[in-house]
Amino acid sequence: MARKFTASKMQLRPDPRFGSKLASKFINCLMYDGKKSVAQRVFYDATDLIQKRLPDIDPLEVFVRAVENVMPVIEVRSKRVGGATYQVPMQVKKNRQQTLAIRWLLMASREKKGRPMHVKLADELIAAFNREGAAMSRRENVHRMADANKAFAHFAW
Repeated sequence: MARKFTASKMQLRPDPRFGSKLASKFINCLMYDGKKSVAQRVFYDATDLIQKRLPDIDPLEVFVRAVENVMPVIEVRSKRVGGATYQVPMQVKKNRQQTLAIRWLLMASREKKGRPMHVKLADELIAAFNREGAAMSRRENVHRMADANKAFAHFAW
């Protein structure tokens, strides 16, 4: 029987500096045009900057907590019922939570202009660690939308 997902999760190796699979996945999502060494340099420079700004906390811990803080618990999905489309609030699976958190952190970092990427990434990770910033506001909007559409929860499949 065919697998539901690609083999990328099984092939994912921990990153060289921290030995973390989450960091490795983040680096892979950060990467453009197959330039992994550039993505690694950006990520590790950002962690070094986090180390300078928050000397008493491990930068990997800041990164992991930032991703955990941005993870959405509930989201809305479109469900078509009798010709009408409803926004139905649904629980988010763990794998998708992680993917959305990484995507939102990178999107928030890339939207800022005028500074090097490692600085923007470090700023966004520290902001998410402190439960603020663009990625956290994106999460709050998703939760607010799900809360507003609670009346359609009985359409969940």
